[in-house]
Amino acid sequence: MEFIEIIKVIILGIVEGITEWLPVSSTGHMILVDEFIKLNMSDAFMEMFFVVIQLGAIMAVVLLYFNKLNPFSPKKSKAEKRDTWILWFKVLVAIIPAGVVGVLFDDIINDMFYNYKTVAIMLIVYGILFILVENRGKNNRPKINTLSELTYKTAFIIGLFQVLSLIPGTSRSGATIVGAMLVGTSRFVAAEFTFFLAIPVMFGASLLKLLKFGLAFTSPELVILSIGTIVSFLVSILAIKFLLGYIKRNDFKAFGYYRIILGIIVILYFAL
Repeated sequence: MEFIEIIKVIILGIVEGITEWLPVSSTGHMILVDEFIKLNMSDAFMEMFFVVIQLGAIMAVVLLYFNKLNPFSPKKSKAEKRDTWILWFKVLVAIIPAGVVGVLFDDIINDMFYNYKTVAIMLIVYGILFILVENRGKNNRPKINTLSELTYKTAFIIGLFQVLSLIPGTSRSGATIVGAMLVGTSRFVAAEFTFFLAIPVMFGASLLKLLKFGLAFTSPELVILSIGTIVSFLVSILAIKFLLGYIKRNDFKAFGYYRIILGIIVILYFAL
């Protein structure tokens, strides 16, 4: 394998690790980056790679929140273990809508929406939404400030917003954070619940893509996939810590403006 291919996959891993968690659309960024540094791999492999590389990002959440998400931890009291199970049940309720729609319509969604026009439009639309939601809630105190205050009904509503993220360019974290804030959660709760929702959703999506592609990897394919996933994992740890620190002091407007600018760049690049 050529050294340049390894450099390319490291760059893709960095982009994935950053953009999976920031509400700026990892798909939009990957499409742009792929235009400039195309890996010397088949289209079928790349379609699978862009989904499975997200496993690295998911493992970062598992590592950072292992104790909080582990209902079997010997360090937890019986009540704390019960609360952890309840949190997982809320996550499972929230992933039902995206899980059902994703399984039934994955190929249709890819065929209809996986193009630069859709990505650009969704980048801009959700960028505007972030700004509007922040302006709307500027003088309102959030009703839900801890994960324990999140009801099953609220979790399901947030899950409905996650369905929108199946359209490329929307951003899974962007859709769920906007939805969570609209139903009254604080930014911090919205971000954390979004991280937890990603675990079963992305494990499921990766499994589907792997089964669809097949498990008979060539040596170069296995190396590329492994490097991309490891880099994504390491960068995701930094990205998650950055986002949680950022939203303690700032709102999401900066991400909204960034999305709008990026959407315009995508349109101009592909149109010209």
